[in-house]
Amino acid sequence: MTIEVFTTEGVPGRQVVASHGVAIGSTVRAKHIGKDIAAGLKSIVGGEIKSYSSMLAEARTQALDRMSAHASELGADTVVNVRLTTSQIMGNAAEILAYGTAVSTEPA
Repeated sequence: MTIEVFTTEGVPGRQVVASHGVAIGSTVRAKHIGKDIAAGLKSIVGGEIKSYSSMLAEARTQALDRMSAHASELGADTVVNVRLTTSQIMGNAAEILAYGTAVSTEPA
């Protein structure tokens, strides 16, 4: 089953008929020494550090996928009020957390 994900409180054209609680998904990513060296060199000349950008994009996708899987386990078909947060776990690692309200919907 595909879980729909929205940052809004509701879903256009649908009504929430049941709430199943908070759905969460997270991943922890550590920096790679090779990426740190490249990032250090890039900081001299400026610009985007593409290796970090792609790592974070992949981490966000994984956190959202895990949140959707948790919502499905809770019996939901949709997650509303979705938010993403990042927190540093230790000097070289960060957690990406996706969370929202798992709900069941039906046509309005």
